[in-house]
Amino acid sequence: MSAYLLVVEADSSAQELLRFHLARAGHRVSCVADAETALAVLAVVAVPLPDMVLLEWDLPGQSGLSLIRRLRAHGRARDLPIIMVSARDSEHDTVLALEAGADDFISKPFGEREMLARIQALLRRCLPQAACDTLQLAGLRLDPSTHRVTAGARQIALGRIEFRLLNFLMLHPQRVHSRAQLLDQVWGCDVFLDERTVDTHVGRLRNALQPSGHQEHIETVRGSGYRFVGHAA
Repeated sequence: MSAYLLVVEADSSAQELLRFHLARAGHRVSCVADAETALAVLAVVAVPLPDMVLLEWDLPGQSGLSLIRRLRAHGRARDLPIIMVSARDSEHDTVLALEAGADDFISKPFGEREMLARIQALLRRCLPQAACDTLQLAGLRLDPSTHRVTAGARQIALGRIEFRLLNFLMLHPQRVHSRAQLLDQVWGCDVFLDERTVDTHVGRLRNALQPSGHQEHIETVRGSGYRFVGHAA
């Protein structure tokens, strides 16, 4: 699967190495050296968004971590798949990047085959969502192609992870999913997060659904996990 990738990397040699490997694998690549330039590129409505962003943590001016948080907060690029590619390799840094909104974390120096495999895995996980049919259940309408959720005429604003979580639960109504299963299906099997992360995002999802009265459709099954129920208790 070829894609259009944006690389945000200040080191020119590392930038060219990434460009070389990615282009050789059949991807179209654009490179910028700092966060502000990346934001400017992504803000141009007339230019198609990349399919994925790969960025370094340590950038001049604004850090890569800060850039992720800004992208996830608002704007047309909020749902872009993001991989942090960094010389930082501690578990603490990995968790910080993932919790800020990165979809994956690759430590430098990296192997070419591993990097390309992770990119392909993330593309398979993220891009097919746009081709899924619209889901309608319990008065909620979820459109994967536009990332919009509505309840009647009311539009419900969801974060990227909350959208994925609701999408997955609505695809499997009534079925109970453990926290570990949700981590694998929503965050990805290569991501290592505390299972309490699921509880946090379920709470955010319920808060977003509360104005329309749909929060009770996200049901906690004590000792087992969560499920989407068609008829709230």
